[in-house]
Amino acid sequence: MAGNSKRDIIQIESTAGTGYRYSVTKNKRLHPDRIEYKKYDPVAKKHVIFKETK
Repeated sequence: MAGNSKRDIIQIESTAGTGYRYSVTKNKRLHPDRIEYKKYDPVAKKHVIFKETK
């Protein structure tokens, strides 16, 4: 866990198939499901959807 915090460190991976990942934190109590963000993928050089991996 991220210290004594209620937030967990997770990784989100690009859906463009490049394998690029971001590390982000999320509050599992407020967001128990897997998250999706639209972020920039520098390998694909465009914004794509990133999904939580496990």
